[in-house]
Amino acid sequence: MARIAGIDIPSDKRAVIALTYIYGIGKSTAAKILKAAEVSEDVRVKDLSEGEVTRIRSIIEKEYEVEGDLRRSVNMNIKRLMDIGSYRGLRHRKGLPVRGQRTHTNARTRKGPRKTVGSK
Repeated sequence: MARIAGIDIPSDKRAVIALTYIYGIGKSTAAKILKAAEVSEDVRVKDLSEGEVTRIRSIIEKEYEVEGDLRRSVNMNIKRLMDIGSYRGLRHRKGLPVRGQRTHTNARTRKGPRKTVGSK
């Protein structure tokens, strides 16, 4: 198992898929990283040489914000919106959909389970 950005990526998977286990890296970003590191997308992680793993690791560290740093910056952005009192910040504070979705129906994921309105 190779360790990149503090994550043990699975060694039995293809490199392009294994990189997506890192928070902040999807399929297209993984493909760009492998192309920049001059590594084939089809090669399995267990078949990567130590030099290739080092090149991938250095590209991710230099050019991408991933894992803890990315989570922290996202949370700081949400906190900033809440502190300045913007509409989006208010929606975050109330736990409602932020991007204009309807709330009369179909907002259960964001609102959480139904609260019973009292019984007789």
